[in-house]
Amino acid sequence: MKREDVKTKHAEGIQFDTHLIANPANTQEWIVFFKKDAGRSFFLVNDNEEIEPFRYLDDLIHELREIGIKVAEIHF
Repeated sequence: MKREDVKTKHAEGIQFDTHLIANPANTQEWIVFFKKDAGRSFFLVNDNEEIEPFRYLDDLIHELREIGIKVAEIHF
């Protein structure tokens, strides 16, 4: 799900369980995993529909704040 889609859905009152996980392809990076009801889930993706990796957890947390996410669970 792209950033703008997350912002829109959040503004509409749709809530996600947000999880920050190590990127399985590169464990030095972090990715965002959104869980929605009924077992549906999404990753945060860029404009090319590719999963958006973050090198630093601080940068990722800043990005989540920018799109309106206030709570997230970190998985080591």
